[in-house]
Formats: sequence, C-alpha cells, structure tokens
Amino acid sequence: MTGTLFEACVETLAETREAAARGADRIELCSDLAHDGCTPPLDVVAQCCRAVDIPVIAMVRPRPGDFTYTRAEVDAMCGTMRDLAARGAAGFATGALSSHQGIDAAATGRLVAAATALPVTFHRAFDQSGNLDDALEALIDLGVRRVLTSGGAATALAGADALKRLVDRAAGRIEIVAAGGIRPPNVERVIAATRAPAVHARWTGWLGDDGGIPARVVRW
Repeated sequence: MTGTLFEACVETLAETREAAARGADRIELCSDLAHDGCTPPLDVVAQCCRAVDIPVIAMVRPRPGDFTYTRAEVDAMCGTMRDLAARGAAGFATGALSSHQGIDAAATGRLVAAATALPVTFHRAFDQSGNLDDALEALIDLGVRRVLTSGGAATALAGADALKRLVDRAAGRIEIVAAGGIRPPNVERVIAATRAPAVHARWTGWLGDDGGIPARVVRW
C-alpha cells in the first residue's frame, strides 16, 4: 500500500492484537457492530491501547438507532470522550445529525471541543447527511479531522465516483476514509478509483481464501 492507510474496525482485544500484528495502521474500536457500532467498554479500550503500538480510535455512540441526540446525550458523549482519552484512546469516531438529516453543527462542534487535541472522525452517519459536498465543508469548518464514508452508496465500490469527488474536494483539508464492503479482492480497485488516503474495513470480514484466516494487510 503506497501512502494508503488501513484502518481495521474491531470489537475485541483479540481482534485488536491480530489486526495490528497483521499490518493494520490504525484501529477503530467499537462494541455492538451488529448495530453499526457503539461506545466500547472503558476497560476494553484501556486493554487494547496497552496491547498495541498503533493508534486506537474509540467509537463514541451511546446507543443504536439514529444519530440525532438530545442535549443530555451530547453532554454524556463529551464526558465519555474524556474517560476514553484517559484510557489511552488516540481519537474518536463520532458525530451527530440534525432532525433534518444534515450535520448537527452545534452538537458536533461540542464533540470536537471535548476531544481537545485528539482527532475526531465523523462516522458513516455522514452518508445520511443529504448533500455530501456541503456536509464535508461543514465538517472541515468544525475542525473534524477525518470522515468515514462510502460516498453515500451501499459500498465504497458502488460509491467510488462520489468518493473520488470528495477526495478531490477535501484537497488534504480532511482525511477521507473510504468504507463499506472493502475486502482483499476489491481494495485495490477502490483505491485506484477513489485515491482515498485511507480505507476502513471490519476485521472479521477481512478474510483470505484459506478457510477464514484473516489476510495480512499488504501495501498496495
């Protein structure tokens, strides 16, 4: 992989260790991936951060369901970010949408402020935000450092044209992390079509052709 970072999405300490040992550049640690991910337990975050020497990004999502949060929920999310940082988290995957499915600038701005110097990734709620170009500019203005996206499509490959447009529009101001159905057989096509600086895949889906042994992350 020439200049393209690989981020592994995991739920457990064992997956964190395996992904790091097999070449991942960064971890996104979540719980409840069956419902698209929620905040992981603090003790698991601490264990994972101690176990590997690559950055561990923690999901900050208090519940399954929509991404429109009350003030009390945002208060709790900000407090959770401080607790996660104290356990060694190197950043956060989070974000909030308005009732009209645009970026909730007020809530997201509070989350960025709570992260202090640690980077915030706006997770795939971004793909529900309507006008992706406007949403991207809003995130840049708010100080969000990365955005996880399939270009608004079901998979990164299906959304490759939109992803390429977002990469071009970002022009280095924010890291576009391509996500959605990325696997060893298609990752090179996704990178070639989008020029995304980073790709993201669920580690349990990152399987080789040898009966379920996770594939080593190669440098494309």
